[in-house]
Order: sequence, then C-alpha cells, then structure tokens
Amino acid sequence: MENKKLLRDLSPVIALALIWGVFATLTPHFLTPRNLSMLMIELSTTALLALGMFLIILPGHIDLSAGSGVGLIGGIASVLIIQHAWPAPAALLIAFLIAMAVWMGMGSVIVKQKMPAFIITLGGLLVFKGLFWLVIRNSTVPVAPGGSWNLYSLLTTYYLPHAAGYALAAACAAGFAWTREQPDRERRFLERFTVAQALFLFAFLMNQFRGVPLPVVILGAAAVAVSVLTRLTRFGRYLYAIGGNEEAAVMSGVPVDRVVIGAYAIMGGVVALTGFMQTAYSGASTTTVGELMELDAVAACVIGGTSLKGGRGTALGVLFGALIMASLLNGMTLLAVAPEFKFIARGLVLSLAVWLDTRLSRA
Repeated sequence: MENKKLLRDLSPVIALALIWGVFATLTPHFLTPRNLSMLMIELSTTALLALGMFLIILPGHIDLSAGSGVGLIGGIASVLIIQHAWPAPAALLIAFLIAMAVWMGMGSVIVKQKMPAFIITLGGLLVFKGLFWLVIRNSTVPVAPGGSWNLYSLLTTYYLPHAAGYALAAACAAGFAWTREQPDRERRFLERFTVAQALFLFAFLMNQFRGVPLPVVILGAAAVAVSVLTRLTRFGRYLYAIGGNEEAAVMSGVPVDRVVIGAYAIMGGVVALTGFMQTAYSGASTTTVGELMELDAVAACVIGGTSLKGGRGTALGVLFGALIMASLLNGMTLLAVAPEFKFIARGLVLSLAVWLDTRLSRA
C-alpha cells in the first residue's frame, strides 16, 4: 500500500523528467530561455483553468463546458472593446461578472435539481460554443496592442523587470512555506529549501530572455489562493469532505449545496481569466480559442494526483500535471509534429492518467 502511494505521489515528477529528457535530446531549442519563457506562458493558461477544475473535481463533480466558456468570455470582452468601443477595464469586468453568474447558475441547476454535472456541463459546452460563434459572428476579432486594447494585450506580452522577478520568487517561496504542512522538521526544511532554490532558478532562467512573464504572476497568485482556500479554510475542508463521502458530509452539517455552487462560481471567474489570457495569447478571438482546453484541465488534475471521484488532490499536484501537458504540447510543436498526432498524444495521456488514477486509488 505504501509503495502504491509513493508511486502515485512521485509519478508526476518522473513523467515530467522523462518528457523533458526526451525533448531536450530530440531538439536543442527545448531548454533555451526563450522557449522556456514561451512554455511558461502556455502553461499559465492551462494550469489556471486546471486549478479551477480542481475545485470542481474535489467535491466529485466535473465541468466539460470550461473550454467553450474560455472562448465565449474572451470573445465577449473582445467584441465589447473592438466593436462597441468599451474601455478595456469595463469590458473585462462585465465579461468576468457574466462568467461568474453563468457558472453559478449551472451549479445551482446541478445541486438544486439533482442533475448530473456531466450532462449539464456537456450541454453548456454546446450552448457556449454556439453563443461564442454568434458573438464573434464566425469571424476573427483581433487583439491589437495600443489604445483600449493595451490592457488586454499586456496580459501575455508584459514581462517583469529582473529585480521584480527575484522578489516574486521570494514571495512564492514564503507562500509555499506558509501553506505546506510537514510535521517532520528536517523534511520541512529540506522541502522548503528545495522549492526556494527551484523558484530562484526559475527567475534566473526567465531573466535570461525578457523576464518573468505576467501570466506566470497571475498563475502564481491563483495557485497560492487555491492552496490557501483548500488547505486553510472551512470551505476547502468542506470540498474534501463532500468528495470523500457526500452523505457523511450532509449528516455532519456541511452545507453541500452552497459549497458546490460556490465552487462553480469560482470556476466561472477562473474561466473568465483564462479566456482573457488565451485570447490575448492567440492575438485574436477566433472560433478555435479554448478548444479542448477542458480536457487538458481534467488531464492536468488527474495526472497531478486528483481523484476523479473527489476527496483527494493538491494545488501543487495540479501545477505539475499542467506542466506535463504543456511540456508535451510545446515539445511536439518544436518537433513539428502533425496536429493529428498531437490529438492522439493528448488522448493517450488523458486515458493513461485516468487508468493510473483508478489503479492507484485502490491503495
């Protein structure tokens, strides 16, 4: 049993090391500062959505509409700014509030009407995809720097000054030390020291190109927030309790309906932020923005040790899982792998992750 648990905990690290080793051998550009910077930007959108999905999966639910929602919310903001001349802050805020309201509504339907989350969010996937195409009128709405677009485009084009990058690394190391629980003093010191070294090395590598990208800052803030929420708050404990045994949670007085609806509301905010970042990174709102991102988010969660049945997982594990998915796609892009083989690889990784989750959950 202990061996299975150890394998489950170490499997994301082993998989990441193998993927990086293979791509570093096949292409010399994989570990260059420029590509690592691009990889971090790509990781930020995938990991951000995966963190939101993590909050949904913890109580035993799922959200298949997230990818379509990413496109729709990003498209709403784009159309408001470019076609209706709204100020960028106002457009982003309105789109953000719409996302939270819509996802809160989905959560309410799921818990109040006792509807399967799979079916409701699958319907949402189709509805949001159709609405997205209607909003942008099946055309391309560009995100151009300058003017009212400046704030939007800066989401993925701004880099921190070098000193600010090191300051951010120190802040993240302190945040990790605060939220990470480890009863053994020596292991706690070693764990925190290793993480701090990794963060400062990361800042150093990013500074070899242009600096730490702004999307990484957004992801870091979201990761700390989710970690604090799930580990140090009553809401987080409720999420684990519901996923572990919903009937027992109800008998213990846990407000299941409110907690699940709250998780979906947070997911709506995460979808909005991801939509803004993904649209800005793509340079335009097109019909393909957000496509299949929900599957990458689910895969990142499961690869990182989150159980699809709920009740188990960590924010750090989700980040590792997202890094594995982003590294896989980035490496295949450098190798000019055909799109059809990318789909096959993503499908195989998702299937393998679910198989491992089922196999190792018996521990």
